[in-house]
Amino acid sequence: MFLRNWSFSGRYAPEWGSGGIFGLKYSNGILYFTLAFEAEAHFIDFKTGEERTYDFHLLGFPPRSGGDTYNAVETVDEFIYFGGWVHAPAEYLGGRVSFRNKYSHIHVYDTEEENVKLLWRDSIHDEEKWAGEVNEILYDPVNDELLIAREDGHSHLGIYGINRKSGSAERLLEKPSPKGTLVHDTAVFGIGSNFEWGVSEFGVLDLEERKWDFIKPGGSVDGGPINRPELGSMASAYNRAFAFVRGGLFAGSPFIGEGFTFYRLFDFPTFYAPFRVNALNVGGGILTAYNSYHDVSFGGNRWGRFTHTVPGPSVLVYITPPMVRIVGVFGARVTSIEKADGKILVATNSAPNTGETTATPFDTGRRDIVLLEEDSLLRGSPPVAFSLPLESLRGNEPVFGGFPLDGYRSARAVFTLKEDANLTVYEYDLSLPPSYAEAERFSLRRGRNVIDLRGFSGIVSFRLEKRVEGKVRVELS
Repeated sequence: MFLRNWSFSGRYAPEWGSGGIFGLKYSNGILYFTLAFEAEAHFIDFKTGEERTYDFHLLGFPPRSGGDTYNAVETVDEFIYFGGWVHAPAEYLGGRVSFRNKYSHIHVYDTEEENVKLLWRDSIHDEEKWAGEVNEILYDPVNDELLIAREDGHSHLGIYGINRKSGSAERLLEKPSPKGTLVHDTAVFGIGSNFEWGVSEFGVLDLEERKWDFIKPGGSVDGGPINRPELGSMASAYNRAFAFVRGGLFAGSPFIGEGFTFYRLFDFPTFYAPFRVNALNVGGGILTAYNSYHDVSFGGNRWGRFTHTVPGPSVLVYITPPMVRIVGVFGARVTSIEKADGKILVATNSAPNTGETTATPFDTGRRDIVLLEEDSLLRGSPPVAFSLPLESLRGNEPVFGGFPLDGYRSARAVFTLKEDANLTVYEYDLSLPPSYAEAERFSLRRGRNVIDLRGFSGIVSFRLEKRVEGKVRVELS
């Protein structure tokens, strides 16, 4: 076993703030990951301890930057397919970066021959726009090809089929999609732009008949609104698709006539979201992260405040319906998760991507890989707290939260208000099929109010009868 604590400080890598360690994948004795924004693919042989790196020279000349920021990786037999985007060469123009040499790509690493080949690439060679990045790679075992989802970009978006031998590409759907997963004999993709609203529907591709079906998502189990459900990752379990989005998750299955229901989880008027991280099947359940600080804008506008507000730490959550448990607490963000040699590998970063045109000549984050014991998923949940100014909530009767209580002995919500208000606490769990929330109402007074949550179970969310100034702090221990 050759696991160690990898750690990387920033080096020359022109792009938007900080990238991270992405695409963690252990296959055939090889651990792969890409270091972004330095555009380095790493391959560690667990049998010999030898570590090889690939600098994406097959795409273009140095200096190169980028790599992968969505965990686009898949394995088939002895091959590791890894995708994303790379500047080759990178052109830093004093505070911004040119996209003229930005390529979307898929490479393949042969774990037996120990070599890298370029399978496919695409670019529109524009100064300010780029071809859709490779956000997701799925293997279609029926047609022996790769399905790739492309949403982050300005053109060539949608779902593509890539021939594993020739690298030829066929567009299967023009609608943008960030992520997908295989369920039974179908591929299920979240459809919609994260830069506009988020998931607007789910596209279900029958792998044998090559036909599409489209399903609109349903409502929330607590009856509240669904706001900006930007899609971070997808996974399948229990013969259902799970889509992890800002504010919660969708779960459902087209096979049993079950629509996609929204379960509110960590829903704040911020960019706290399961974004730029993958979802991993472990122990029959799903392990993923909700990140507190993954993408930010430096503008002083409402969007800037939305992205810079940090309501709580990043958390690892383990999904085993009807239970949702917090099993880890981390800093700014978790970028990739994998299982290898009895360990859970968690890649982290201390800094976010930046939006708009704010570019830096080097990566600004401290990136590392934390090793957890696999049985940590079965232990107690770590203490965690969330804090939020109430005046930031949206709507006339704002709904927020979705705090999982499973694994905690003590839980409370402390409201400090500048005027009286009524509060409804919704109690629900991740039941499959869904069961809707039970509600209990409280009268809050001006000043400090403590709501003991030990009498509730599963997940709780909150609704205030009106917008009010003040603060709420939720403590789980």
